[in-house]
Amino acid sequence: MAKHDNFRINLYFIFVLAAAAVISYNLFILTYIKHRSYSLTAEAQSQDVTNVLARGNIYLRNEKVVHPEESLEYLAATNKKFPLAYLVPIEIDPQRSEEVADKLNSVLAIDKIKIKEVIDSRSSNSRVVARKINNEQVESVKSLKTKGVGVVYETDRFYPGNQLGASVLGFLGYGSEGKSGQYGVESFYNEELFGKRWSSRKYFNGFGVVDFIAGIFKNDDQKNNTGDDEKVDRPADLLLSIDKNIQQVAEDKLDLLMKKLEAAGGTVIVQDPNTGKILAMADRPTFNPNSYSEYEPRNFLNKGVQEVFEPGSSFKPITMAMGLDLGMITPQTTFSDVGFRDVAEYRIKNFSERIFGTVTMSQVLEKSINTGAMHVQDLVGDDNFLSYMINFGFGQRTGVDLPGEVNGDISNLYSGRKINFLTASFGQGVAVTPIQLINAYSVIANGGKLMKPYVVEKIIKEGGREKITEPEIVSIPISEKTAGKLKSMLVSVVDNGFDKARINGYDVAGKTGTAQIPDGKGGYLENEYIHDFVGFAPAFDAKFVILIKVDKPKGITFAADSLSPTFKEITQYLLNYYEIPPTRR
Repeated sequence: MAKHDNFRINLYFIFVLAAAAVISYNLFILTYIKHRSYSLTAEAQSQDVTNVLARGNIYLRNEKVVHPEESLEYLAATNKKFPLAYLVPIEIDPQRSEEVADKLNSVLAIDKIKIKEVIDSRSSNSRVVARKINNEQVESVKSLKTKGVGVVYETDRFYPGNQLGASVLGFLGYGSEGKSGQYGVESFYNEELFGKRWSSRKYFNGFGVVDFIAGIFKNDDQKNNTGDDEKVDRPADLLLSIDKNIQQVAEDKLDLLMKKLEAAGGTVIVQDPNTGKILAMADRPTFNPNSYSEYEPRNFLNKGVQEVFEPGSSFKPITMAMGLDLGMITPQTTFSDVGFRDVAEYRIKNFSERIFGTVTMSQVLEKSINTGAMHVQDLVGDDNFLSYMINFGFGQRTGVDLPGEVNGDISNLYSGRKINFLTASFGQGVAVTPIQLINAYSVIANGGKLMKPYVVEKIIKEGGREKITEPEIVSIPISEKTAGKLKSMLVSVVDNGFDKARINGYDVAGKTGTAQIPDGKGGYLENEYIHDFVGFAPAFDAKFVILIKVDKPKGITFAADSLSPTFKEITQYLLNYYEIPPTRR
């Protein structure tokens, strides 16, 4: 009998200890782990802004603070309380339905007939009649003093910069399971921004106390291995590698370029070649994520990663890199141009249909000679050419942390047809994404390393814990020696070919491309082109690479004329922004 009593006492004691452990654990969560969440929530609610519990914030870098009140982090996406007008049909006097509909129509400028239909439904459920109404409308609705009509506040996503960085940010919209991030980092990091939910089954199914105690001793990796054992945090914040100031300049310059050229679309990307991080990424047309429903879905695409194009002559430096790396050519190697090359039943000409005679490989780039690029491809060979294409990252995703990235298309190189390799040597017949092309130029700029591009610099979790993105080398397509020779060649391209891109006192490297647009029927559109310019500075210790691309510009045939001035303006801004001293006397 005594043993039985002792067993009951011990069992009771175990359950008391377990209950105390649960209570202590929850107190620890409330007072320490969740303290930051609740304190920030209280502060946010006092400002009519909720930026904690619903979804994490997204910040851009603000490397150069202009005003003392500015932060080193620019708030690009948060959560804010917005007023909405609602009505409860059953609470509204049926005799006044016409009058109430008239008043709401006057105040909110919404369809009177639809309002009356809602009122006449006599539903007991609240019905939203207008969202994100302004302060004047709020006061007008309140002043109606009508039972069943009122104003409440709902938390929704808010983007303080409006369209600034929209193609990178995306927006909070609706998915198959309700609200979720759409496009941009809002989509790619949707789970981190929303946070995860606790699983009650983990603690209270069967021998729940035992599971709980066992769970305490599991590490984070073990908890993340099963669906019910996920580590749960509050929504995380994101700090992007995008610099607010550089992004603003990129967008402003792109807007001016689009207006000047009457172009159908445009993209600007700025990348740090040494780490792979993206400093700016701008697209036109674009949208305002605060009012995304007013735009066509095509505006939401990030053209830098989700659209492909034939790069044209901006691809020639990649072909030159192959020849230099294999020792088949030097910058001084000569070639005799006759203006065309016959392949099977085709005759391939220089873009300008000019004949240049004997030229060096440097001059092939300077004068953008198609036949010279084909000559290098001949020397490299088809198998080597394809291998270098793959090592440079073409025909495959870069792995950038943005949704919907496409592979590009180099599939015609697998056909074995010589003409496909020859046209690819000067950027025709292969399709690339802007992010692939700028990443390939970063290989040249950083001395031979293909870096994985990224837009999120760190994920900031509860308690200030940070997950920092580390630079990642994907491959080493060319040697440092090859990269050095090619840098010199690209400097001579700017010095001798693009006077509008030169900057006094600095070594600037770059190359333009003017490409035809496929018509989808095996040919190309008449008199419609894509212009692009990719370059970097300072050429021999590059701090940034810039890509500019415009679709179907009007009035200017060649990219050297259309894009060189804008490239120069952005380059000059960045040299000043980073306080980079001159590299030439």
